[in-house]
Amino acid sequence: MKSVSDHEAFLQLFNDPWARLNSLYFITTKKGTKIPFRANWAQKELFDNLWYCNIILKARQLGISTFVCLLFLDRCLFNPTVSAGIICHTREDAELLFKRVKYAYDNLPDYIRSCVPATNDSARELVFGNGSSIRVGTSMRGTTLQYLHISEFGKICAKYPDKASEIVTGSLNTVESGQFIIIESTAEGREGYFYEMCKVAQDKAKQQVDLSPLDFKFQFFPWWKEPTYRIGSPIVVPPDALEYFASLEDRGITLELEQKYWYCAKYNVQHEELLHEFPSTPEEAFEVANEGLYYGRLMSLCRLEKRICFVPYDRELPVHTSWDLGYNDSTSIVFFQTLRNEIRIIDYLEGSGESLSHWLGLVKSRGYVYGMHLAPHDIMCHEYSTGMTRQAFGRKMGIELVAVPKTGIIEGIDHVRGILHRCYFDKDKAAGIVVALDNYKKEWDDKHGCWRSQPLHNAASHGADAFRALACGLQLIERPKHLDSKSIGMPSVTTHLRQSVFG
Repeated sequence: MKSVSDHEAFLQLFNDPWARLNSLYFITTKKGTKIPFRANWAQKELFDNLWYCNIILKARQLGISTFVCLLFLDRCLFNPTVSAGIICHTREDAELLFKRVKYAYDNLPDYIRSCVPATNDSARELVFGNGSSIRVGTSMRGTTLQYLHISEFGKICAKYPDKASEIVTGSLNTVESGQFIIIESTAEGREGYFYEMCKVAQDKAKQQVDLSPLDFKFQFFPWWKEPTYRIGSPIVVPPDALEYFASLEDRGITLELEQKYWYCAKYNVQHEELLHEFPSTPEEAFEVANEGLYYGRLMSLCRLEKRICFVPYDRELPVHTSWDLGYNDSTSIVFFQTLRNEIRIIDYLEGSGESLSHWLGLVKSRGYVYGMHLAPHDIMCHEYSTGMTRQAFGRKMGIELVAVPKTGIIEGIDHVRGILHRCYFDKDKAAGIVVALDNYKKEWDDKHGCWRSQPLHNAASHGADAFRALACGLQLIERPKHLDSKSIGMPSVTTHLRQSVFG
């Protein structure tokens, strides 16, 4: 039987959730040592700024998932008939988080566990005597929740797009307006639900929009706020790192010397992966996420060398196009010019549901002086509406579509990799092809837990296919000797100031 002091302590804790979180629960360290939980700065910041719907972009190893596990457990123990759910991208990860919940509950004081006993204790669910419950899984469709946590949602979106769609359409709808959702992840590329949700929430934050209970609040936890991310041992800080740190200072982020040492030491091992594993800014977090991407590192280099910029149309040079054509699918067209070793992407078109004549008309309306129009071998296919081959129909419309040399997909991807270091992209008119190349990725093999060799068919495929036609057909445009010696005032690749990841 509880003593009077125990009962008074229980009542006092009941009224102070923050005190409960920092006094009742135990966790284990990476070495397996049992320690009392004490919230760090990121966990306190999340608690203080908790909204109904929260989307969190973070650096690694800040303990956000652990904190949410304890927060949900606490809400279940001290509130009747609360249902909480935790979603992870694999069953193994879900069970790992559940072990943290179970460990915290099993190590509570006896008087609390006697007041709120676990009436059902399985491998993935705890049901308590007060009618509350907490469970984990890879989906939560078909139930009603007051609290939902989605861990590493960016990874789910990158590797399991169908599962991500199921979560958005199913699991998120299990939480009614006025209840609580916490989605957290590191960045995993420039596409998918997590990226889009972050951008929408971030835009609302910048515009200082009043949020409704259904709007997501953006929260960002950078590496430089973590006090343990520093080392005292001096490291030579290279000039490009100094430039990077100076760029952070321009944005109001001033690092101490020990933090700079830590960052340089980590970069020596992780290289550009550090930007999304341990981002300094939200924008930086999405700059690189190379896992499974065909062109991730090369597009990162393109940004670091400032080759996504204003690229003017030179009226003295012909404009070439490269196409990806679809009957009922998207059509993509890349507009580019070449000068010496440079490939300048000046424009881009993409859309679906339109006829070939529509796209030919749009190309002609651009007003460019054209050179060659490169297209894949399917230009020899017949259009249903005209009965003519696409090549013949294009010729009738005044545009000569030229079939590029036939290559396999992987060989064509290698051709693209071989030319990306030469490319400049107009940051506005060619933004669509940049997004496509950023997000062109391999298909994930869930059974074997690895990336397949073939591409995933997603929104990036059409633009990437059009760019592959460019790479495979470039030999038809370029001559063995570059006879053109004129310059239009843009810096060439050889004279362009190259910057490293810190630039």
